[in-house]
Amino acid sequence: MGRTGLFDLESHFAFHGAYHSNRVNILIHTLFVWPIFFTLLVLFYFTPSLYNFPNGFRLNLGFAFTVIYAGFYVCLDKKAGSVAALLCVLCWVQSTLLASRLGFSLSWKVVLAAQLFCWTGQFIGHGVFEERAPAFLDNRVQAFLMTPFFVLLECLQSVFGYEPYQGFHASVEEKIEARIKEWRDKKQKKIT
Repeated sequence: MGRTGLFDLESHFAFHGAYHSNRVNILIHTLFVWPIFFTLLVLFYFTPSLYNFPNGFRLNLGFAFTVIYAGFYVCLDKKAGSVAALLCVLCWVQSTLLASRLGFSLSWKVVLAAQLFCWTGQFIGHGVFEERAPAFLDNRVQAFLMTPFFVLLECLQSVFGYEPYQGFHASVEEKIEARIKEWRDKKQKKIT
């Protein structure tokens, strides 16, 4: 579509796709990425607030995090980005309700257990099935910001055949294959 830089969805998607080509690893990410996002928002509920609403909602780091992610996803693709933004907002609302009920002393334990479980699953997905280090080792910001959207786009494409625009997936697949080939060539050179 001609976008470049920060809003180049093809490049972002190709970056992640090169690290997620194994079906089992993709399934693991599909199951664990959004819970990581959600539980992080649970923890962010306890950050300092600029304003507290009477119903327990707070303008704090969790809210800022949600707005940044939601806004970025809508800028990348209006349709899928709107779905992702809705999921971000729903995660924020539900995490706020959960954190306010559990309190800090129980919330951080739930978050820790969920994060450890989900991250362990992701490392197993990469180490055992993908046989490649996770994307965040090469680009932390892009990996953490894009992974929830990447998972959603994968699901939308698999279930509904969704493409942000015609030819998107064919173009991305070509870029993914080139990135994987480049990685394998580098890996082979290190071995020899």
